[in-house]
Amino acid sequence: MAVPRKKVTRMKRGFRRSTDAVKKPTYIEDKDSGELRRPHHIDLKTGMYRGRQVLEPKDDI
Repeated sequence: MAVPRKKVTRMKRGFRRSTDAVKKPTYIEDKDSGELRRPHHIDLKTGMYRGRQVLEPKDDI
């Protein structure tokens, strides 16, 4: 059975666990519409992604 050679210090353990914290999702302001959207995601209102028309724009009902 594998046994660690040395005890892991509190600092090293904390470094490893630092990515487990829950972070708020980031939003950026769209250059064209001014709406908030997630980075690297399609803007669902306009259907644009990286300056190209990817989807048909949603119609407000």
